[in-house]
Amino acid sequence: MRLFVAIPLAAKGIDELSAISRRLKSGGDGLRWTAPATWHITLQFLGETSRAQCECVVASLHELHLPPVPIRLEGLGCFERAGVFFAGVKVSPELVLLEECVVAATALCGFAAETRPFQPHITLARSKGQRQSLGELKTKISRQPEFTRFTAGEFLLIESFLGPGGSRYEVRARFPLNSG
Repeated sequence: MRLFVAIPLAAKGIDELSAISRRLKSGGDGLRWTAPATWHITLQFLGETSRAQCECVVASLHELHLPPVPIRLEGLGCFERAGVFFAGVKVSPELVLLEECVVAATALCGFAAETRPFQPHITLARSKGQRQSLGELKTKISRQPEFTRFTAGEFLLIESFLGPGGSRYEVRARFPLNSG
């Protein structure tokens, strides 16, 4: 199974990002837009995971007792080399603590930390190989939007199923954020 750990978005954040996507999306723009049901903030991508590793991850993550995490979406941007259009997420001490604790918990099950710095974001679209699509998209953004802040009360273990129409996700486990 292909797994990752993520924070789900609040309904208001999904509504705001949906409005932005509808405004920016155009036919033949060379982008594959992600569905709102798939939007999340990745804490750690685990990749291919055995059943035993999955059980270990669930048990380890259930041992975490952390407070809710304030989330602030901020700004639209592109990872040019990866061909990704995204909404950024402000890095807060609480978010960094959650990410570090998740990585430490999954390390007990044989997963290594990401070598790149933690850059929380929500992927809104991917280029279909034409990098100029991202440049054209950036010209449509006249000003950065203001987003409603929300507090994450849980994080999830999600299984990803790859398909020709994009990924489909199923929640495998939920972990509350309610104590310090």
